[in-house]
Amino acid sequence: MIPGGQPNMQQLLQQAQKMQQDLAAAQQELAETPVEGSAGGGLVKATVTGSGELTGLVIDPKAIDTDSAEETAETIADLVLAAVRDANASAQQLQQQKLGPLAQGLGGGGIPGLPF
Repeated sequence: MIPGGQPNMQQLLQQAQKMQQDLAAAQQELAETPVEGSAGGGLVKATVTGSGELTGLVIDPKAIDTDSAEETAETIADLVLAAVRDANASAQQLQQQKLGPLAQGLGGGGIPGLPF
C-alpha cells in the first residue's frame, strides 16, 4: 500500500515481471556455470553445474592400486562421493549468491525447492 493512496497495480505488476525475469536469468546462469569439487588431494575431481547436475568426473591414475583391486574400488568410490559432495556444496554456495538476493526481494521467505 502506498501511503495516502491505492497501490499502483501497473508498477507492482512490472516489478513482479522483472523479478521473474531476473530469477529465470539467474537460474539459466546457474545451469551453465561449472563448479568443481575434489577429494584425496585432487586424485578425484567432480564437476557439477551451479544447479547441481554432475557433468564431469576425473580420476587420477595414481588413485589406482593394482595390487588390491577390491580396496582400490572402495577407495575410489569413497573419493568420488567426497568429490561430488564437495562440488555440490560449492554449487549450493553459488545458488545462495545468485538467488539469495532475489529471494529477499520476494519477502525473504526463500524460493520453494531451493536449499535456503
